[in-house]
Amino acid sequence: MSLEVKDLEVSVEDEKIVKGVSLNVKPGEIHAIMGPNGSGKSTLCKALMANPEYNIDSGKIILDGEEITEDETDERARKGLFLGFQYPAEISGISVAEFLREALNAKREEQGKEPVKTSEFREIVNDALDMLEMDEEYARRYLNKGFSGGEKKRNEILQLAVLQPKYVVLDEIDSGLDIDALKVVADGINNLATDERGFLMITHYQRILDYVQPDHVHVMVDGEIVESGGPEMAEKLEAEGYEWAK
Repeated sequence: MSLEVKDLEVSVEDEKIVKGVSLNVKPGEIHAIMGPNGSGKSTLCKALMANPEYNIDSGKIILDGEEITEDETDERARKGLFLGFQYPAEISGISVAEFLREALNAKREEQGKEPVKTSEFREIVNDALDMLEMDEEYARRYLNKGFSGGEKKRNEILQLAVLQPKYVVLDEIDSGLDIDALKVVADGINNLATDERGFLMITHYQRILDYVQPDHVHVMVDGEIVESGGPEMAEKLEAEGYEWAK
């Protein structure tokens, strides 16, 4: 049982960005990938979720023993993979609640379950809103439309709380957050970091790792994982920067 990445190579417009990355994220583990701008961290995230602009040249993505390298984005999501975006899109015409209900029912369909009942869905969403200190009004607003940066990031964690995926990839979920919003988002992650769920967090800075304790920290430079270690690795990067890793 794990999210396994084997020797993954990814290119964008014929330029090789990710150059043979291997990872193994098990349920109950929190992995953090840190690295300078342009190191390929976000490209890795998007390739894991099958963004069509990112071409997997070689390697494999395996989810709980099943290879999903050729699966479409919605297939990966139905099987339990979740991506929290660095820059969540604004979508008019569909409310947060409508979006969440459609996504949850797609997951339930994959599991052979009936669509969620209205009363059960309302309870699930309200519990998630309370955890993230969000007013019920958020669920009625169009998806991310007019949301502040902090509200958009909280909304990513709201989706995570409602959908309860097996494996979570968070692409710089801490970027653009003030300290209060960062603490709320971190508390949400900690509440959802159970023994049944694995996390892969991408970040530039240690500050979110002051609140979310990683089990493993990987340093990514020029498309490759060049060093791996425990939480102390993040402290070293904060103190010394990335020059030593280059």
